[in-house]
Amino acid sequence: MTLNRTATLAGVSIAALLALTACNPAGQTAPADATAMEAPVTTPDAAGTVVAVAQGNPDFSTLVSAVVAADLAGTLGGTGPFTVFAPTNAAFAKVPAATLATLMAPAGKADLTRILTYHVVAGRVDAAALTQQIQAGGGSAALTTVQGGTLTARIGADGSVTLTDGNGGVSRVVQADVPASNGVIHAIDTVVMPK
Repeated sequence: MTLNRTATLAGVSIAALLALTACNPAGQTAPADATAMEAPVTTPDAAGTVVAVAQGNPDFSTLVSAVVAADLAGTLGGTGPFTVFAPTNAAFAKVPAATLATLMAPAGKADLTRILTYHVVAGRVDAAALTQQIQAGGGSAALTTVQGGTLTARIGADGSVTLTDGNGGVSRVVQADVPASNGVIHAIDTVVMPK
């Protein structure tokens, strides 16, 4: 049961990361320093919800597939606002194929949902607000996810924002402030997993 839950969580996290990558136009990456990250990434106007924006970006195709498999498209297409730490396709590629397949199967839906909702924070937290929270927290900010767990945000040695999950895994924001009509997306390079 623990392996199945871990596999499901990994799959969901990967899906979320892929969705954020899809919002990354022409392979842009996040700025190297926290100050640069405070400025929004230049992208087309927010033409849709976080789900629609992810669907429009091929780098988030795995995330979109996971969101559909978990039956979360309606929820994430709702009013929000939501802050989504979206794993890119490359982030999902780090998850073992068998684990991802297990999570994407109908029997893995609960675990996938748990993982994907661990990538979502209620409210709109753009890069500037997140940086302020980190500074106000003395170098870290605890973000409560929709899943109920916590992600710890910090400024990494290279100046990028990192997220530490409930298991000690670390992900890096590779693109910040992708706008959506019901929130904001930050693409991440690794699927984060709840405890």
